[in-house]
This record gives sequence, structure tokens and C-alpha cells, in this order.
Amino acid sequence: MLNRRHVLASAGATLALAPFAARAERAGPAAQLTKAMDDIFAQNLQDGPELATSLGLDVGANAGLKARLHKSGLADVARVKRETSEQLAGLKQIDRKALTGMPAVNYDSVIYDLTTQDEVNRRFAYGGGTAPYVLSQIDGAYSYIPDFLDSQHTIETRADCEAYVARLGEFARLMDDEVERTRHDVGLGVIPPDFAIGGALGQMKTLRQPADKSSLVTSVADRAKAKGIDGDWAAKATRAYEDKVLPALERQMALLQSLKPRAVHDAGVWRLPDGEAFYALALRSQTTTTRTPAEVHQLGLDVTKELSARADVLFRKLGMTQGTVGERYQGLFKDPKFIYPNTDAGKAKEVADLNLIVQKMQKRLPAYFGALPKTLLEIRRIPAATEAGASTHYTNGSLDGTRPGIYWLNLRDTGEAPYWDMLTTTFHEGIPGHHLQITLQQEADLPMLRKAGGFGAYAEGWALYSEQLAQEMGFYADDPAGELGYIHDALLRSGRLVTDTGIHALRWSREKAVQTLHDIEGDPGALAGQEIERYACNPGQACSYMVGKVTILRLREKAKAALGPRFDIRQFHDAILLAGSMPLTVLENAVDNYIAARKA
Repeated sequence: MLNRRHVLASAGATLALAPFAARAERAGPAAQLTKAMDDIFAQNLQDGPELATSLGLDVGANAGLKARLHKSGLADVARVKRETSEQLAGLKQIDRKALTGMPAVNYDSVIYDLTTQDEVNRRFAYGGGTAPYVLSQIDGAYSYIPDFLDSQHTIETRADCEAYVARLGEFARLMDDEVERTRHDVGLGVIPPDFAIGGALGQMKTLRQPADKSSLVTSVADRAKAKGIDGDWAAKATRAYEDKVLPALERQMALLQSLKPRAVHDAGVWRLPDGEAFYALALRSQTTTTRTPAEVHQLGLDVTKELSARADVLFRKLGMTQGTVGERYQGLFKDPKFIYPNTDAGKAKEVADLNLIVQKMQKRLPAYFGALPKTLLEIRRIPAATEAGASTHYTNGSLDGTRPGIYWLNLRDTGEAPYWDMLTTTFHEGIPGHHLQITLQQEADLPMLRKAGGFGAYAEGWALYSEQLAQEMGFYADDPAGELGYIHDALLRSGRLVTDTGIHALRWSREKAVQTLHDIEGDPGALAGQEIERYACNPGQACSYMVGKVTILRLREKAKAALGPRFDIRQFHDAILLAGSMPLTVLENAVDNYIAARKA
């Protein structure tokens, strides 16, 4: 959503009308919208210091944010809900009918986000947004703050080190905020499933290291030493870690331990207060469409059938003719010629090989894109301390490009990441996927609120579309195993439609969903289990990928049909990407604007 996250005229006309346009802009709806978005963004920075750091904006007047983390207690959640309601009311005062072009896209994107957030806020008193649990194996400060401090909190000066140590204290306070909210939600009958509690406790135990072994301490100490910054930062970080972080972590662990006897094994949110409505709203929010759970489930079945037919053809090229598609994928996962040694050297070799794939893709981009990102991309392993529950993912670079975008690769077991399956993952997380899309958005001529914001169905839909685009670009020519990797990951996303709706709307058990996903795309059982447990704690999110992809493909065909020989894939991609992340309903309008402009 937006709080995480070209209309051209001739030069002569622009210059001639500039004084009048400036006066109208100051008084008109477009100017009101600009101010409203700037005000919302400024409030988002104050409410979310991590956002300021992620964007590289924790400097100058915002330098104080570098020593803070967001506040997440009950009173803070209530305050943010009030702010959202007030922002929505203010935006509704602007005359939408008077807006055209990008201002209209901006308005529609922002008001969609605020409206959805406000609806969730008013109806449900538990969880956070459409995440039903404050703490789970994928939710909670413990799961992301260590990596955030290590990879995004920059260390260049003594003040940066002091801010880091202060943030260790903030980390402890944030964990106590979460304890307060969890106790509140338990009072409403909201307790995470037993597997979510068990997964969280396992990761917390891994995080609970001696100070000299904890990345929370060594990160600042090592980076300060490398920069020649005076001071015993290891000692200072150790005091904060031992006196504040560890006790707060112990309090979270004690709370979760006390909840284990009351936790049930049901995976779906249907069992929670007003749970069916919670899922329906979560699905609408995550997909930014009006598709019902039944429609999403059927889409998953239809796409799975189509993809499985293509996989069968490719498997036959490899001489693999026996068993279901899922069973043959299981065999491909075990093929030793695609698996790197499960050692540090083997993992380093896999990262190096994937970097070569990025370089090859980079050379092909100009034929498919007009605008290209300036910020660099790096591939890094997810740290061992958090890899047990973390998924491969991407984190954006800073707005000024000084901190690169990072494609975080989970290599806890190289058997889970065979080379044939990692090509398409690299296209998804790197280029032309998340890194290209998010970086171009940050570098585009957009209001800060939209540069920094995003919608999952757009972002994940684009990344999934990028996987198919790589196939269309010829990356898998004469490489059936590589194309099977592309099909496999697409099957994972179609399987998500089936199983996410299965556990939350059809009341499937965790085990039925795991088996169904395993049968569809053949991942090792442990991976399928981790996937289903993720969907259980983040309802609807897993559906955003394929819903977004099929929408982009449909709009591409719409543009091709409308423009005929005037259709240019580079211009189509620029029209989507340079307008920034938006709800899929708004994307439809943006593509219609692009078609109209090309026809003119």
C-alpha cells in the first residue's frame, strides 16, 4: 500500500501558459491534491522512521528519525487509524472530476488505498491491516528489524552509530508494543495457529544469541571499525542488546509460550471474529480487484491446467514421461546436476552464477524498455540468523541511488534452490522484475507519496509478468529445464490461488493445502508447508501475483488490438512503469490513457 511504498504538451504552449497555469495550480484541485499527498507523505515519514531510512531520507530536517522506529502500541494504532480517516476525508473534498492525466491516476491510487485501509480499520479491532496476527512466524519486529538495521541503517559517522544503538532500545520498546497488542487481540479470541507460534518461537531462539555472535551487535561494530569511527561500539551495542533487547525478546517468547495450549491447528482466518468478512476484504485489498474467493479459486484451477499441459511437453523433451507433473518436478528437484554443494563455497558459486544471468538480461533490456533504472542491483544471501523463516525477496535502494537494490536469496539449503529454478526467480526479484519496476518508480516524475508507495497486486503482478517476458525474450530457447523453472514458478502462483482460497474460504486444513500445492508444483514438502503457513498469516497476499499478471497480459493484448502496427512494447512498458504502482482498477484507466495518446 501507499504508506509502505506523462502527459506532454508542446514546449511553446507550456511556456506561453506557464504564468496562468501556475496561478490555477495554486488554487485548483490539482494543487490541492499535490498538497494533500505531500502532507500524507510527511506524516508517513513521522509515523514510520523505517520508511525514511529505507528511502535515504533520514537526513537534514529528518535526521532525528534515524534514531527511531515506529510506535506500535494500542494508543499508536488508534492514532494512525484516526489519521487515515482524516486523510481520507480531506481527499474527498477535492473535485475528482476536475482531474485528468497523471493527477487523476494519483488521486485514484491514493483514495483507493485510504478507503481500503479505513474500511479495515473501522471493521476489525485485531491484527494490523489485513494481517490478522501481530506475532507469527512471518510477523513481528523480531523477524525484520535485525536485517533492516544491518542492510538499510547506514553507518558513515559517529552520529549514525549513536542512532543505531538508540534503535536497539527502540527495538526493545517495539517488541513490548507488540506484546501489548497481542494480549489485546487474545482477549478478542485471536490467537495464531499452533504452527505460527512454533515457527515464531524457533526463530526467536535463533535470534537469541550471545552478544558477540549477534548481528545486532556485530553489524555496527564491524561497520564502524571499517569506517574508522572512534568509540567502542561493540560495548555500547552489547549493553543495549543485553539490557533491553534480550529481556524484551524473552517477554515475547514467554507470551507465545503461554499461548501454545490455547492455539488450534486450523489455518484459515474463517475461525476468527467476523473471519469470512475479514478474508473477503483482505482478498479485495491485496488483489485490488472485486474478484470473489470463488472466482479466484476457479482462476487458479484454470491457469494450473494450462500450465501443467505446457510442463508435460517440456518434461517429455527431457525424457521424463512418467508420473504427474508434480511428481516429475519432484524428480527434477533431486537431479544432482542442477544442485550446488550445500557449503559456503557452493552458495557463493550460485550467487555468482545468478549475477551472470543479471548481466545477460541487462544487455537485452533496451529492446523491451525505453526507461532503464540507474540504481544498481546486488544479490546477497539472507543471513543465517533469519533464513529459517525468511523467503527470497527484494528490498529497494535509496532514492538517491547510493544504496543499491538488494535481491535477498535464501540459501539455507541449496537443494531447495536448484539452478533450473533460480533463473526465473532472478528475473522476478531482480530485472526485469522488482528491481526494475521499483527503481523506475523511485526515479520517475511522481509525487513522493507515490514514489515510495506501492500495491502488491501491481508489483507482484509485474514481477510475475517479467518471468513470462524473459521467456518471450528467448532466455529459455533450447533450455527445457530452464523453461520448466519458469513454468514451475508460475504453477506455484496459480497454486496459491487455489490453496489461499482453500484454507481461508473453503476451510481446508493446513495439511490438505500443503498436499494440494505439493501436487501442483512439486516443491519439497517442507517448502510447500512453509508456503501454506505464510498464506495462513497473510491472507489474500499470495493471490496478488497471478491476478496482477493476468491483468497486465490482458491490458497488453487490449493495447495491441487497439494500436495495431503502432503498438511498441517499449512504450507500453514505460506507460505502465513510469506511472508508478497503482491498484489494478486504476491501471486499466492508465492503459486506456496510453492508448488514447498513441492514437492521437
